[in-house]
Amino acid sequence: MKIMSFFKRQNSVVLTTIFGLIVIGILICLPTGYEDALIYQGTERAVGKVVGTDNSAIITSGLIQSGEQLCTLEIGNGIFAGQTLEGVNFLSGSLEKDKIFKTGDRALLTISYKGQEIKSVILSDHYRLDKEFILLAVFAVFLVVFAGKIGFQAILSFFITILMIWKVLVPCYLKGCSPVWTGIAITAVLTAIIIFFVYGPDKRTLSAVLGALLGVATTCILGILFTDLFKIHGAVMTSSESLLYSGYQDLDLTSIFMASIFIGASGAMMDLAVDITSAVYEVISKKPDILPAEAVLSGLRVGRAAMTTTLLLAYSGGYISLLMVFMAQGTPIDHILNYKYVAAEVLDTVVGSFGLVTVAPFTSLMAGLLLTRKKGSMPS
Repeated sequence: MKIMSFFKRQNSVVLTTIFGLIVIGILICLPTGYEDALIYQGTERAVGKVVGTDNSAIITSGLIQSGEQLCTLEIGNGIFAGQTLEGVNFLSGSLEKDKIFKTGDRALLTISYKGQEIKSVILSDHYRLDKEFILLAVFAVFLVVFAGKIGFQAILSFFITILMIWKVLVPCYLKGCSPVWTGIAITAVLTAIIIFFVYGPDKRTLSAVLGALLGVATTCILGILFTDLFKIHGAVMTSSESLLYSGYQDLDLTSIFMASIFIGASGAMMDLAVDITSAVYEVISKKPDILPAEAVLSGLRVGRAAMTTTLLLAYSGGYISLLMVFMAQGTPIDHILNYKYVAAEVLDTVVGSFGLVTVAPFTSLMAGLLLTRKKGSMPS
């Protein structure tokens, strides 16, 4: 019996891995429809090493720098590899966006050309892709070393999530699809795939997926309701106004904000749904004749340990500088909480936490009903 169970687990791992690789392959090949942007036609993207700088055209006023920095660059790749070119780093006076290059830095370049004539070389930013890949590789190695095959499946889930957002969700939003319904569909698909990686073809997968999606649905309804009651406009999202001015003025930013609430909270809901499902399954495996109501109560007891501060801490890092500004200026707390962008963060955090809390009873109920013994058969 133990040997059969072992082979069943091994087959499940192979099945989920093959499924994950197929999904990743399909998503990589899926076009977004925005690959050939007009602003990048007639340009070459390359990496160059800064071998000299000229800061004489930079105007400094306190912390703010504006003007232009001229850089001499050795091109490292692309059709202009090996050439030495002069590039410009434009400074707008924004500490958030501006960057200053030093000799020895590597820069990501946009080279405009026509035939053999180079029209301009713009330094977009410091080149970081190599370091980002190193960080991801180290993360992947640690994950596989400490979590084994589950860690490998987590990596597959990670890439599928990124590709689903970039290849499906974002293009659908730009094309004017309903943000809420598109967000629900993408979240449902990701939830099913990620939990499938955990359990494989098993009743536990269905239990955890249903519990998580019921929590997502709760968050969605509350998000829509209170976004309207709070009179929040989607322009509170970072860079949303820039999107409107880029020719997408017909986008429904408020609906996109509503969808972002339950999409952002869905990951924590999945984790809790899996934890509760596993706990209930373990209880049932130790006591096969347990009644469904008892199994549900066991899941609820496990779920009570879930703290709503999970999302609060997850979101707090993003607006800590804003809180520092308020404190430094001595802004009264009632004024702070009433500001639109603060109310938007409160809405995001509280509604997401509310959905997280409801996942516990939903998942406990699903697990109790689906995993307990029925007509003499044990859960698969």
